[in-house]
Amino acid sequence: MPGRSEELFQRARAVIPGGVSSPVRAFGAVGGVPRFAASGEGAWVEDADGVRRVDYVQSWGALLFGHARREIVEAAREAAARGTSFGMPTEGEVRLAEALRAAMPSLEMVRLVSSGTEAAMSAVRLARASAGRDRIVKFAGCYHGHSDGLLASAGSGLATLGIPGTPGVTEGASRDTVVLPYNDRQAAAETFEEVGDEIAAVIVEPVAANMGVVPPEPGFLEDLRDLTIRSGALLIFDEVITGFRVGRGGAQERFGVAPDLTVLGKVMGGGMPIAAFGGRAEILERLAPAGDVYQAGTLSGNPVAVAAGLAALALIERRDPYPALEKAAERLVEGLASILEDAGIPFTINRAASLFSLYFGVEGVRDHAQAAAADHEAYARFFHGMLEAGVALPPSGYEAWFLGTAHGDDEIGRTLEAAASAAERVSAPSR
Repeated sequence: MPGRSEELFQRARAVIPGGVSSPVRAFGAVGGVPRFAASGEGAWVEDADGVRRVDYVQSWGALLFGHARREIVEAAREAAARGTSFGMPTEGEVRLAEALRAAMPSLEMVRLVSSGTEAAMSAVRLARASAGRDRIVKFAGCYHGHSDGLLASAGSGLATLGIPGTPGVTEGASRDTVVLPYNDRQAAAETFEEVGDEIAAVIVEPVAANMGVVPPEPGFLEDLRDLTIRSGALLIFDEVITGFRVGRGGAQERFGVAPDLTVLGKVMGGGMPIAAFGGRAEILERLAPAGDVYQAGTLSGNPVAVAAGLAALALIERRDPYPALEKAAERLVEGLASILEDAGIPFTINRAASLFSLYFGVEGVRDHAQAAAADHEAYARFFHGMLEAGVALPPSGYEAWFLGTAHGDDEIGRTLEAAASAAERVSAPSR
């Protein structure tokens, strides 16, 4: 039992609900005591007990270049020395918005905010105002932050905790949210046939990554684009996870489908709390003070977070990390598959670029129902086997695994060695 982490968790539970600031960190899906992070370096994280592990959480995908990347840390430190917050516009905001637009041409204009939840909530409000309609279509298992209207059948955190919805969300707040199965082209077509003239927007993760990783099937995103255009609705891509992770231009570049609005976060901040939403100029210009849709935030465009984001995007420009990331992910996935096949353990691994996740006990996962049918107890046993062998995985089978450029041959080799021993736990639960 971890000593310092256990002590900190006991103290935390006395002053923080559940002992954590975000639910999945509590290890509720896998059991045991969460490890409290003390420091990170590259692909490695060290906990409060001084144990170093290869890390596949990577701040839930935000750390494309690993922990404490020198250029990002120095940029944030220099910005903080000039002032941590002004409540005034800065040049950095303009430069970051320009960099986002250069990477994703669909972002003709951008508004910076502080979190993915805030970005998704604001994009939906803007879409409703632009379309003059109320209904929003989302997909079961896709998570778009914890704003009231988008929590219906959300993924990852709620699925991890076994919560179908949440108290505190009124019937009125969720009444205008239509939830469909992910990858179900027929259900989408039928919905638009029935109520298409009432739908303001479709919001979707172009690669679902909150029920594990579920790539879009051929034609799914294209159908959504066609249905929204024909009905006068907007298409919103939630690229909080996929943006700058599956490629510089995000999933929209990878799949060749341009949305009306895009939600960004994670990688664009280099690990700092910043997000954005953007899209067609005529839609964005509805935002105050240019237009009549109100959205504001004192810390939006925070200069320290902006500096970290600019440094991260500059690294992407300079290094083009994606070919090496995909190669590393391919090697790791192939190695895991070989180990589990040799152990006779049924499994599915879904991968999109360097994003992937492991499901036990199922053959193929294309939607939330199939992800929920996986053997999550087996994942918990595998998780703890990996943890003891020096590898930190996401503490839920509904989450994606994240690599960064710092995951090299040594880290992948260590991970596969750990997986070989952890597989024994899956085969023999009594251990």
